[in-house]
Amino acid sequence: MTQTVSGLAVRVADRLAHPDLAPRRSQSAPWWRQSLAHGIPGIALLHIELAVAEVRPWQRVHDWMSAATAAPITSGRDSHPFYGAPALAHPLACVADQFPGAYKKTLDGLDQSIMAEARRRVAAAHRRIDSGDLPVLAEFDALQGLTGYGAYLLRRDPDAPAVADILSYLVRLTAPLDHDEDEVPGWWTMSGPSGRPDARFPDGHANNSLAHGIAGVLSLLSLAARRRDHVPAQLDAIRSICAWLDRWHDVSGQGSAWPYWVTRAQLHSGHLESAGALRPSWCYGTAGLARAQQLAALALGDRDRQLTAERELLDALTDRYHLAATTDIALCHGFAGLAHVAARAADDALPAHAGELRVVLPALLSAVLPPGSDPEDTITELVDADDGGPGLLDGIAGLALATLSPATGTAPHSAWDACLLIS
Repeated sequence: MTQTVSGLAVRVADRLAHPDLAPRRSQSAPWWRQSLAHGIPGIALLHIELAVAEVRPWQRVHDWMSAATAAPITSGRDSHPFYGAPALAHPLACVADQFPGAYKKTLDGLDQSIMAEARRRVAAAHRRIDSGDLPVLAEFDALQGLTGYGAYLLRRDPDAPAVADILSYLVRLTAPLDHDEDEVPGWWTMSGPSGRPDARFPDGHANNSLAHGIAGVLSLLSLAARRRDHVPAQLDAIRSICAWLDRWHDVSGQGSAWPYWVTRAQLHSGHLESAGALRPSWCYGTAGLARAQQLAALALGDRDRQLTAERELLDALTDRYHLAATTDIALCHGFAGLAHVAARAADDALPAHAGELRVVLPALLSAVLPPGSDPEDTITELVDADDGGPGLLDGIAGLALATLSPATGTAPHSAWDACLLIS
């Protein structure tokens, strides 16, 4: 099975060997060139990973990046970590790790733009906090906000002043705020989880997820701390987020889990209504949350928390109720993402848990590509899907990337997953 899944990645890369081979529907979309989630930058990451591993040629990478940079790149307020300048800079930085002179002028220009926009956003966030207002998700989250900017800059230039600025802001984000006679977490937002007004959340919510919530902040603060990149009160902020997650750890349902979010009614009552078994995905769910807390435990030297995080991840990956709630195979919220998180967590896990995590990988990979199935059918189905396509988060390129390390038993050859805040 592992050889078959590993071969799937190569088949995907061959299917998308050149930009002209991408589905016409994708090529005509306005976001195609600049979307890390769905477009060219995510596909380029697959070709970079295979080129670094000397499995496929670098020419494919250059063809895809040339297509991405063939027209002006969106920057400033209209860009964010998964669109525009930061989205294109991520694969370019992966190339630069191997060929420092490649795309240097383009990448230097993007870095300057990204740092300037990060500084502008940090300043705006501090003004918002000073005024006592609540944030929107896109201010701080991993996909659109400053956590995503921090993930890129920490990898690219950890000593840059912009990194310390972002970390200091995120520390401040963890301080509670007074709102409508309640004390709420500093990341409480008045929107729904989509970032838009939602009648189901009339008084807002505190988002716990890795992609859009406080778990992404926890991961970035912890990854920086593990590099010894500290700002005042950074470790206290890590502990504060962990205490929040401990408070809302639900052990009453079918398999323990952390809720995707906490509502105002739950905040008042101090109790969760049982939501049943939740999908344990990278974006929302126990896989992403457990990895974030494992990273926090490593940053704090907290062995008890590490034991708990790894045990929770193992339980989520083997519990039939949680797995039954997982209904697709992609990276963002499917089995491919679970396999990749498990492999990354195993690399850092305590010895007993490391072995157990690696034992569950074949079952996760079998869910991605069941024994006896035709890889070409899987590729065609995802490429042609309305909600999948060839991209990173929901599409076939992301599935291929996320299953490579679990299938081969090796760490990624490039830093392609830095944008996911799990490494």
